Amino acid sequence: MQANSGSGMAVDDECKLKFLDLKAKRNYRFIVFKIEGQKVVVEKLGQPDESYENFTASLPSDECRYAVFDFDFITNENCQKSKIYFIAWSPEVSTVRMKMVYASSKDRFKRELDGIQVELQATDPSEMSLDIIKARAY
Repeated sequence: MQANSGSGMAVDDECKLKFLDLKAKRNYRFIVFKIEGQKVVVEKLGQPDESYENFTASLPSDECRYAVFDFDFITNENCQKSKIYFIAWSPEVSTVRMKMVYASSKDRFKRELDGIQVELQATDPSEMSLDIIKARAY
């Protein structure tokens, strides 16, 4: 576990291991991460058959989270593809301090997860609707 010199935030090894499982083995549909004390930890693992709705429902309405979502889609050429999204969830109603901690640690945490293809920032569920996810896939 390494500490971030910028924010003092450490990343639990499990975060990287589970992300690799999602990316390489597709064992999970999504992973929700939270900052606990001075480190980022895995909060929830979404099973491969879970939907985008299951994913959005697992984000708290009043607290920040980081999340990755493995989105499957069919291209215009009829090819099956997937993209890994990194979502920085920062609801308006969460505390200013929490928003600052998540914002200041985001880039460092994201660098630990090698293979993210699309990043989204969302302060409200409408900013990460399935339509937006689909639009960013192509």
